[in-house]
Amino acid sequence: MLLTSIEELLELYRTRAISPVEVLDATFQQIERLEPRLNAFVLLDEADRLRELARQSEARWLKNEPAGALDGIPLTVKDSIRARDWPTRSGSRTTSTAAGDFDAPAVARIREDGAIILGKTTTPEFGWKTVTDSPLTGITRNPWNFDMTPGGSSGGSAAAVASGMGAASLGTDAAGSVRIPASFCGLVGLKATRGRISAFPPSSLWTLGHIGLIARTVRDAALMLNIVARPDMRDWNALPPSHENFLSSLDQENSLRGMRIAYSPTLGHAKVDSQVAALVRQAVRRFDDLGATVEEIEAPLPDARQAFRTYFATGVSHGLRAYSADQIALLDSGLAQMVEEGRRVTRLQFLEAYDFQIQISRAARLFHERFDMLVTPAAAVAPFAVGRIAPEGYDNHWLNWAPFTYPFNMSGQPALSLPCGYTAEGLPVGLQIVGPMYGDGIVLRTARALEATGDPFRPRHPDCADQ
Repeated sequence: MLLTSIEELLELYRTRAISPVEVLDATFQQIERLEPRLNAFVLLDEADRLRELARQSEARWLKNEPAGALDGIPLTVKDSIRARDWPTRSGSRTTSTAAGDFDAPAVARIREDGAIILGKTTTPEFGWKTVTDSPLTGITRNPWNFDMTPGGSSGGSAAAVASGMGAASLGTDAAGSVRIPASFCGLVGLKATRGRISAFPPSSLWTLGHIGLIARTVRDAALMLNIVARPDMRDWNALPPSHENFLSSLDQENSLRGMRIAYSPTLGHAKVDSQVAALVRQAVRRFDDLGATVEEIEAPLPDARQAFRTYFATGVSHGLRAYSADQIALLDSGLAQMVEEGRRVTRLQFLEAYDFQIQISRAARLFHERFDMLVTPAAAVAPFAVGRIAPEGYDNHWLNWAPFTYPFNMSGQPALSLPCGYTAEGLPVGLQIVGPMYGDGIVLRTARALEATGDPFRPRHPDCADQ
């Protein structure tokens, strides 16, 4: 029950085979059992309040009058997204403990549809890195192996979903922070087109920041996107309504026949672990069986490494520009170094990085005149030991082992991480599917077509969740 999809839970509610109260109680038991070891939550809402929400949902289902497509579904929210009545600590000892007085747009949308929001999940401090540990909450661990990282920065969200402590989660993604932990935890992670999911307050990382979704299946991600894609005018970047039902358009017969897919194993520069490379390459072969044409491309887009680092460090520094020396001293030491790096960026260097963003966005649009989709690994490595920012053999910076995701934060394209296999050690690996600007539906259809072929794309669950 805890590891079923949102769609399956909704059908069980509809047929009265199970109730939202029973699901919530089972989720509580899972949290009590696993949370002390995983450390995925910053806070949990009061049990009595959550049970009352579940009873209200049960009453609506008994009358066949659900509030929406998420009525009674237990979800979580990353602790860098605003939610009323709860503080937003962002993994930092420097943030306020005062309760928020409004919901971010995506949180408001899932509440309107009747979701039961269990609480907020862990993040590295201000989401600055792609593993999840912070001075505020300590280390979050991977359900597949408690000695390994779940990735980041939405690592708490991914750990919760993978272990059955919630059916899906809202995360944030400015450099791969939804797609990387989804890959590390054997889940689906979607970063939609910039502006498709409204964000407020705006990210300190400007156009890099996206709200994203972590779910167990592609269909659940599509169902969630239908809900959270309703525009909110507080977001200056919000897109108009798409008028596309992302869920109902998924299972089109022969949906990939004739599709032109580019496969880039390294983006022209990445150092990829041999097991990851082999699993992704093997998975890409499945596109041939689905009628698509695959062409290997070494470097499909300009190299974004230097421009992204400049842009990212400047955004982090700008977000903390009012911090005193005493406050900086309380930060994660790596974050403090990045703040200083951002402060050293000159106006000319920042504008050059901005010019590069224009360049890569234009190159991406031209690329998609030749190819419908781009496929890469989601990360260059499999999950590695907690307490590290990079695995052995990589320089001590997360950008070196996570090179595949951030270019598409710069360009704004939709991108999705999909499980594609498991290492000899039993750890998940994901591939990334990238579509043209505004092509969220075709990214989801491509991912669903792969998922529907079965193993290795079919969702699996870590042993700890079933014990």
